[in-house]
Amino acid sequence: MSSDGEPPENLMEKPVREKGELRGVLCDGRWSGSHGIGRFSLEVLSGLPEARIFRQGKPLVLSPIDPLWIEWQIARYRPRLYFTPGFNPPLHTRCPFVVTVHDLIHLKVREEKSLWKEIYYGALLKPALRRAQAVLTVSEFSRQEILEWSGLDPARVRVAGCGVSDAFVPEGPRWDPGYPYCLYVGNHKPHKNLNLLLKAFSRTDSRSGLRLVLTGIPDPPLSAWIAKNRIAHRTVFLGQVDEKQLPALYRGARALVFPSRYEGFGLPVLEAMACKVPVIASRIPVIEEMAGNTVHFLPVEDLDAWTVTLDHVAKDLNFGEKRILEALDRSRYYSWDRVRRTVRDVLLLAGT
Repeated sequence: MSSDGEPPENLMEKPVREKGELRGVLCDGRWSGSHGIGRFSLEVLSGLPEARIFRQGKPLVLSPIDPLWIEWQIARYRPRLYFTPGFNPPLHTRCPFVVTVHDLIHLKVREEKSLWKEIYYGALLKPALRRAQAVLTVSEFSRQEILEWSGLDPARVRVAGCGVSDAFVPEGPRWDPGYPYCLYVGNHKPHKNLNLLLKAFSRTDSRSGLRLVLTGIPDPPLSAWIAKNRIAHRTVFLGQVDEKQLPALYRGARALVFPSRYEGFGLPVLEAMACKVPVIASRIPVIEEMAGNTVHFLPVEDLDAWTVTLDHVAKDLNFGEKRILEALDRSRYYSWDRVRRTVRDVLLLAGT
């Protein structure tokens, strides 16, 4: 969606094709799960009922032998097109294929880099993208990064986007633990910037009663830091949360907090918007692209700004009210049906 509220051209409605036109397509179903790529995989593959989906060999994903495993599946099933919703292409095949690159976090974020990842991206992924019939991604931000890194023809890289499930609506049960809370949804990897969020929260006025509720489980160093800074009684870690429970968590929150330094899309922001929950997010390009001016942006590493804003949330019962209706309207542009139609169109063109 553009900043003026119009959906981007590559997310506009497309003609619906007849079911059955993708017979002979082989899809890698091993990515499906509760994480970001996993959600994309589940939703997209559900829109390809006539395709063949293999799920065996899940532990091999991104291992050194995974490209050979994919080659074996292609040789075994002899498809006319191979599609992966993740960034694991075949090593070398005559079969046409489409690959999805959600972001370049392993190259762009220092803490996510490694020698193996650099070899994988440089020696396997980049050459594969040049051989692919098409490359899918989830945002215009990611598309531009992929084009700059790969040197591909811009016409070959398409934005499929991400969507918000029908369960994420303002109406419905609200989680009420007996205290007001800000909500964080996501993993605890370095680019998520949880250290800054927790530091800011530790400096807020504890008399407000506001707590910070987070998905996941803290590792020992994080638990030690929380104990040292005396906020253990003010932070609640929920562990792995079932997707069915997420809408109620969003609805009950004073605000969603999203301090990430880098994202390919930022699905929790969209889900909160769809639930009419105010969002406080780092001002990073992809969130600006997706949310426009409907969320409360803060500088990525500005500890004082995050502290002041969290204190404001605690004291102002109407925080963010002026933007949530516009955010709700904006979230409606992002549907999984639209994503599935875009992917089908790309696969149909790639397989002809």
